[in-house]
Amino acid sequence: MAVATLALHQQWLSFSNPITRTRPWLPGRTTLTHLQIHKNLAGISLISCSSSSTSQSTDANTETAESCVNLGLQLFSKGRVKDALVQFETALSLDPNPIEVQAALYNKACCHAYKGEGRKAADCLRTALREYNLKFGTILNDPDLASFRALPEFKELQEEARLGGEDIGYSFRRDLKLISEVQAPFRGIRRFFYVAFSAAAGISTFFTVPRLFRAISGGDDAPDLWETAGNVVINIGGLIVLVALFLWENKKEEEQLTQISRDENLSRLPLRLSTNRIVELVQLRDTVRPVILAGKKATVSLSIQQAARFRTELLRRGVLLVPVIWDEVRAPQIEKKGFGAPSKAAAALPSIGEEFEKRTQSITAKSKLKAEIRFKAEVVSPSEWERWIRDQQKSEGVTPGEDVYIILRLDGRVRRSGKGMPDWQQIVKELPPIEALLSKLER
Repeated sequence: MAVATLALHQQWLSFSNPITRTRPWLPGRTTLTHLQIHKNLAGISLISCSSSSTSQSTDANTETAESCVNLGLQLFSKGRVKDALVQFETALSLDPNPIEVQAALYNKACCHAYKGEGRKAADCLRTALREYNLKFGTILNDPDLASFRALPEFKELQEEARLGGEDIGYSFRRDLKLISEVQAPFRGIRRFFYVAFSAAAGISTFFTVPRLFRAISGGDDAPDLWETAGNVVINIGGLIVLVALFLWENKKEEEQLTQISRDENLSRLPLRLSTNRIVELVQLRDTVRPVILAGKKATVSLSIQQAARFRTELLRRGVLLVPVIWDEVRAPQIEKKGFGAPSKAAAALPSIGEEFEKRTQSITAKSKLKAEIRFKAEVVSPSEWERWIRDQQKSEGVTPGEDVYIILRLDGRVRRSGKGMPDWQQIVKELPPIEALLSKLER
């Protein structure tokens, strides 16, 4: 986790570019001695983790929420999770301000996640989201919560955030809806006309039904029965059709929001390149077309051998193989100091703030990253990858756990998928070379 000025900017989710969000005050765990005092626009002083004696005040020994959080972070950086958890809990009992509460809850959740206590981590994050303006994008981005994102509790929390509501806050759903409006810009206009025409049909029906009763009763000045009945049928039929179309639009929007949320999860999945550098999938956009091969080890290995025959042509098309072996058990890598990604990976993982945006958009960084990409990458956090693939299988009506392949576009979205392993010769014919015009349109 990294330190960032709190609440300076509230940025939207973006799936066409790497996501950049202003994070809450989440002090880092690997470079504590380099953190300095920051002040936000409102003049709120954030906590200093500097070891310099010049920044210490005369009442530095007084136990406050701020000092407890700082001590907890230092303990966390040394691997003393239980002691750090005690400090974060103590901070919550010392009349903290909202910024300190948010920081204590979030870092407490990271402790629980590290210990495998998914329910407790979810409760802390839920409180921070609901009452202290924590952005859900922070949870999606933080490598320290990678183990939590692989748990069912995260899926529940994300579904609550997608639906919005008083229990979780509306910010995440609002961001998703903004992206949905960009992808389907005329949905709002269509719904407006559905509502307007439905109202017109309803008003017309309100005045036409009494005329129908008069026509049925008969009389000298009674309207024509068949004409009036026809008008009533048209109005009621139109009202039913318009209401059905409005409900259908709402259903399609919910499906789109679910897919956008799933795409965001996909973009945050980590990979290890051939140079041992760890990157998130979002960093490879516009550079490669990942092909995810999920299945039993023998099936996936055979497919990779078959792909090797077309290696040159596949590389021209930017294909990057990403094998995911079902239920593959790996010993977790635990650092003695610090949590989340190893120190070598820390520089490779996207940082939060303007620096990351500038770095990922620079020609130099992209050229260097492209040079490191080879034919195959190794997944990091296999449980996260498996969970995403199983969710994708459910959404497409495929039995979770079957052998499948998923081909991604250059912009990171799913191009197509299928059961079993892919026909590599067909893929060579289907995908245009990276330099081709069709590939540029795909970005």
